[in-house]
Amino acid sequence: MLTSLEVKTSYSILGSLNKIEALVSRAKELGYSSLAITDTNNMFGSYEFYLTCLKYNIKPIIGIEILFDDKRFILLAKNNNGYKNLIKLSTLISEDNINEDVLKLYNKDIILIIPYECFDKRIISIYDEYFIGYSSLDDINNIDDNKVFINDTCYIDRNDYKYLDYLIMIREDKKLGEFELGTYKGRHLLTKEEFDSFVPNNIISNMKYIEDVCNVSFEYNSNLLPIYDENIDAFEFLTNLCNKGLNKRLNGNVSEIYQKRLNYELDVINRMGFCNYFLVVWDYVKYAKFNNILVGPGRGSAAGSLVSYSIGITEIDPIKYDLLFERFLNPDRISFPDIDIDFDDDGRADVLRYVTEKYGAEKVAHIITYGTMAAKSAIKDVARVTRVPLAESDRLTKMIPDKLPEVDGKSPKVNLKNCYTYVPELQHELNYGSPMIRETLKYALSLEGNVRNTGVHACGVIIGRDDITDWVPVATATDKDNEKVLVTQYEGSVIESTGLIKMDFLGLKTLSIIKEAVENIKERRGETVDIDNIPIDDPATYALYCEGRTTGTFQFESSGMQKYLRELQPSTFEDLIAMNALYRPGPMEYIPQFIARKRGDEPITYDIPIMEKYLKDTYGITVYQEQVMLLSRLLANFTRGQ
Repeated sequence: MLTSLEVKTSYSILGSLNKIEALVSRAKELGYSSLAITDTNNMFGSYEFYLTCLKYNIKPIIGIEILFDDKRFILLAKNNNGYKNLIKLSTLISEDNINEDVLKLYNKDIILIIPYECFDKRIISIYDEYFIGYSSLDDINNIDDNKVFINDTCYIDRNDYKYLDYLIMIREDKKLGEFELGTYKGRHLLTKEEFDSFVPNNIISNMKYIEDVCNVSFEYNSNLLPIYDENIDAFEFLTNLCNKGLNKRLNGNVSEIYQKRLNYELDVINRMGFCNYFLVVWDYVKYAKFNNILVGPGRGSAAGSLVSYSIGITEIDPIKYDLLFERFLNPDRISFPDIDIDFDDDGRADVLRYVTEKYGAEKVAHIITYGTMAAKSAIKDVARVTRVPLAESDRLTKMIPDKLPEVDGKSPKVNLKNCYTYVPELQHELNYGSPMIRETLKYALSLEGNVRNTGVHACGVIIGRDDITDWVPVATATDKDNEKVLVTQYEGSVIESTGLIKMDFLGLKTLSIIKEAVENIKERRGETVDIDNIPIDDPATYALYCEGRTTGTFQFESSGMQKYLRELQPSTFEDLIAMNALYRPGPMEYIPQFIARKRGDEPITYDIPIMEKYLKDTYGITVYQEQVMLLSRLLANFTRGQ
């Protein structure tokens, strides 16, 4: 066998060079049968580690290193219950609430490995199973039994210890000459020959035992979505809300096309188990509107839902604008709904407080983000260690472009490896600069991409049915308002894999400005402006767009957009919608043709005459994803789901 029972990843922030993919890939090449993740005081990387190990057919062992009373020890989960106990511990560690009583409370289904130099009978007495870890052959004879080898693996290759030195100096804000180099020699991913030299046959059985009994499986749980009200039938309640709301929207004139679409959406939502989700969103949107918090009209695929329009989550009639429900929820491709709600910047925090109070602080958490050392920050960080003057590090970072020139029709990713290849000035500094400069650039290259810090997702919030820490570890973090908040230790891309759902509460300054403008109009002129029902055919407004006078208008204020608006001379709301969709990489190349057809300088043509049904408003040019989907049904008889 070949295993490492103590592995630190780059999520041991500024304490390990191990990026998970590279680490596990190399372990596979060396013949490892298992690896144990034991990041210090956190479980940030556990889920990514688990999935990556499975990808390479290596057994993942889920653990954590705990620092307690000047001691350090490793806890490994034997099963999913042990994993849940580690979740609770890592959460309490982040809140500085760890003590002996807490360790005893969450001690089941866990294996303790305590390093020889940290031996403590108090800690050993807490756990049903323990092993004493040695990292030097000199210690073996001092340990009576229950021995295992631990190596604190924090980089991959033997000679990478020198890069770890620099990472630690960055963490501890030290410079060359203030830190003993070579401190972390030997903590690489061992080869089979090296492992065998440290692990006699009589100890391998202990390590094999741990490998065999530690069996955690991360599984999707379909019962984690929040419940609006335990005492109601969610489908019946939602159906009644929708029918009443749609009747009000359409002034009592609900045609067959609207009723049929509403019934279809409700059936899909019910079959997919998302009735409570819609009720939860409806509830906090309603709270905002009743408390003078401005709510956006709707963004993204949720605007294609008639249910959302009927109950006031969005203000856009999807049938009027040919918006498709299947872009939002597709019965043939199971995925979570994703309703992003904009609130005025000042009111967002109030809505979050309401949600937290209604569902319980233990059931609501923000989502963590991880900042990595990008090209410029890597150079800056290393330059401080190597004592490069600030002016010199500024000069070096200014050589890094926002975009690299195209190679074979593609622009390479802006990272140090590519910059050293395609930016002559940096290449010259790397080869012929002063020794200090060359060293800085060399070490920056090795440290780039390591996790540098944590943050709070700008808008993502988890609302669960149970205590969040029953399913994922949580930590405390500081948000943009400098307030302490709970965050999941797993980032957004992982969260939905557990069964928890992310809801986006966006604070939009534009809404705050609109709200203030409406209040000013009311105060100064005595007029009440209903921002959701302003006319969209006002000639004076179109005159501003035609003149390109759109500074401060969201998504229409760039100089390029203003130029195209002056050329287009928009006269309908559809013109503005199309320009907003076209003005982005890729579709931009169609803008001149769109303008020419609008102005009559080029004939409007259709590849097949019946395509006019869906392309008329965009002058025969396919602009929207909905148009592609509608055309696929019209021309190829695709189903809505397909």
